[in-house]
Amino acid sequence: MTENLPQTPQQPQPQAQPPVVEFKNVGKVWHCGTPREFRALENLSFTIPDLHGRGEIRAILGPSGCGKSTALNLLSGFKEVFPPTSGEILVRGRPVTGPGIDRGMVFQKYSSFPHLTVFKNVCFGLEINRGVLGIDEKEIGRRAAEWIQKVGLGGHEHKYPHQLSGGQQQRVALARTLVLKPRIILMDEPFSALDEPTRIEMQGLLVTLWLEVEATVILVTHSIVEAVYLGDCAWIFSKAPGRIAREFGNLPLPDPGQDPLIVQKSREFLDKVEEVAEAFKEIKKGNFKQQDTGGNV
Repeated sequence: MTENLPQTPQQPQPQAQPPVVEFKNVGKVWHCGTPREFRALENLSFTIPDLHGRGEIRAILGPSGCGKSTALNLLSGFKEVFPPTSGEILVRGRPVTGPGIDRGMVFQKYSSFPHLTVFKNVCFGLEINRGVLGIDEKEIGRRAAEWIQKVGLGGHEHKYPHQLSGGQQQRVALARTLVLKPRIILMDEPFSALDEPTRIEMQGLLVTLWLEVEATVILVTHSIVEAVYLGDCAWIFSKAPGRIAREFGNLPLPDPGQDPLIVQKSREFLDKVEEVAEAFKEIKKGNFKQQDTGGNV
């Protein structure tokens, strides 16, 4: 006779997390119905999964005017660009309706408030969101001071933007964005105005900070070297109307312990840069067959 052994209760299956970002057939037409009508994006579709505890960096390359920045600004929800003319944009399964604290933006141009010190610039987002975050003045100051140190601006807290170098101003922008701990960080050519040594230094800093915040970063850049170095994955957009023409996945991940310049001189790295550059040239000419990227195109 078989004994009735107690059954082990079944463990609930973890629910699948919705994608961090999803574009569904997104289009954007400027000056619709006028002689100046311009299709910036058309049927742009992709999915970025939620890599819990790690995040990732997606780099976007493409010819000038292909809609790279437009896609980024639509995702940010900025009223100057939002909403899309067609399609839908979702963040963690919810439609984007405007800007949100879950998305931070770092711009190409220096965007610090000129009348505020470094410290006050970094405090700004915390102060206007203090109700949502549930923090007081003391905690705002503590978090701001912590991130000023993390981006290497200790000792510069009371300077104004005009007293800083370009690289220092972008450090302020990083601190002001990351202090809010957004799950999505949008970067529109953030290092393009910097000289090459400073640019490489900022790339290394971004890798270090990204590993700490474990966010999803979407980076628009004109630099193929930067895209290959920073990106887990790189997309090349077609000429307008922009769509993903080519995807390069599984790019070598940067090691925060290594000098970016040394990594970028390695044979493996240079071979990948050459591969992406050749694809970019063909896409710029219009010689490409749209790639199937598992539903991401």
